[in-house]
Amino acid sequence: MKHPPHRDSLVVEQALIITHQARAGAQHVLRVQAPDTARRAKAGNFAHLQCHPMLPMRRPISIMCCDAEQGWVEFLYKVVGEGTRLLSQRQAGDVISMIAPIGNYFEVPPQAKRPLLIGGGVGMPPMIFMAQQLRRQAQIQPLVILGSEVPFPFDAAPSRIMVPGIAADVIAAMPLLDDWGVASRLASLQGYAGVYQGYVTDLARQYLQSVTDAQRGEVSVFACGPHAMLSAVAALAREFSLPCQLSLEEFMACGVGGCAGCVVPVSLPEGPAMKRVCVDGPVFDARQVFS
Repeated sequence: MKHPPHRDSLVVEQALIITHQARAGAQHVLRVQAPDTARRAKAGNFAHLQCHPMLPMRRPISIMCCDAEQGWVEFLYKVVGEGTRLLSQRQAGDVISMIAPIGNYFEVPPQAKRPLLIGGGVGMPPMIFMAQQLRRQAQIQPLVILGSEVPFPFDAAPSRIMVPGIAADVIAAMPLLDDWGVASRLASLQGYAGVYQGYVTDLARQYLQSVTDAQRGEVSVFACGPHAMLSAVAALAREFSLPCQLSLEEFMACGVGGCAGCVVPVSLPEGPAMKRVCVDGPVFDARQVFS
């Protein structure tokens, strides 16, 4: 993974809210006009948003989509505390102070013609953003597996794209990904129609077992989600001897590397070390964080 120099790589923008949609499960989709960020952002980057003028501490939120030509950036977040509660009250026409894009990003190695993208909960946005960036590369055939234990923040629909090794009744997909021509499937334990009844890693295992050895050799795994899910994804990648990159979720204060409040232990060739999730990550090789 690249660790770009951070001098001159961040911008502070006064981002105008274009739309702010409430979805089931206390989830919200926020789109802002932020042209500098839209031009610079890559899948895995996040933004540090000022949720309300009276709340100085910003909140880190992953970028889900962006349009460099139109200059907008989109986020998915869930209300989990006072900051996101205040953010959920902001309306179209309001302006939010935003620092972005922060952190490193996912990199697809040349041999990875079949990237497997796994997102859970509010870890879905980086995978959707990555699919957006990959969709115009005809030689790459990504599969996106998304999991949620609350209603998905979009209206799932039957996919027009078949996926080998996945049962025909597991057909629910994210419509936006289908429109992009990117295969996707959904997983949950909540009994949603057309959704795989189980964990994202179980569904991913079915796919990996169904492809040929040659096809499996073209797979790299990329994931973002809760700690337990990432640990299971890392184990799955080890099981199939696949390269794996993970975006970690961590509580952050400054978000730009100054406070060292988000450090995690990692294993490097030279020995153990502590790395800041905000700027040394959030993307790490799975072998560094889950040995």
